[in-house]
Amino acid sequence: MKFRLRETWDRFLLYVPMFCMAVLALGTYWMVRTTPPPGAPQAKAVERHDPDYFMEGFTLKSFDAKGRMRSEVMGDKARHYADNAWTEIDRVRFRSIDEKGRLTTATANSGLSNEDGSEVQLIGNAIVVREAEVASAANSAKGILPAPRMEYRSEFLHAFMTTERLKSHKPVILTRGIDRFTADALDFDNIDQVLTLHGRVRGTLTPAKQSP
Repeated sequence: MKFRLRETWDRFLLYVPMFCMAVLALGTYWMVRTTPPPGAPQAKAVERHDPDYFMEGFTLKSFDAKGRMRSEVMGDKARHYADNAWTEIDRVRFRSIDEKGRLTTATANSGLSNEDGSEVQLIGNAIVVREAEVASAANSAKGILPAPRMEYRSEFLHAFMTTERLKSHKPVILTRGIDRFTADALDFDNIDQVLTLHGRVRGTLTPAKQSP
């Protein structure tokens, strides 16, 4: 009996290497069958719209070459999304100072900004204000009046910072100095100083007070 058990064990040990070789061969065959050939198109991983980093109670400032502050962005919380490189900001506040020293401020319940800040979308109770210009002696001598205070209000405002355009497909309220306009949509080109109001447009023009 012991002889037969030993003989069976010896035969088992004899076939172990062959069994291992068979398993390795089958594994190699499976890898060859499942591995795509060189140059075959690879399945693209589906990018998820999940934030890759957060910021809370933040302030971001940018400066020009002379060290002067050009813009400042503040918010309660920000979420950056890697799939589209946009940043979503809760309770966004924005300040910008142009080359002439004119101040523009913006606030909204939330905002979206692309990677380089060239596009900003203000969503929910959006307000953009450009403060009035300060009268200068040179312009006064030429009869050029300083630009009055401008205020834009809407549930949605889309600002293009590079081209200095402001658009909205939602109803807007525009206040220019003491004049007031309402419309269903807006397109303002600050460079060409062209304002286009669409839809139902209403305006209230108040005559300037004549000095005695």
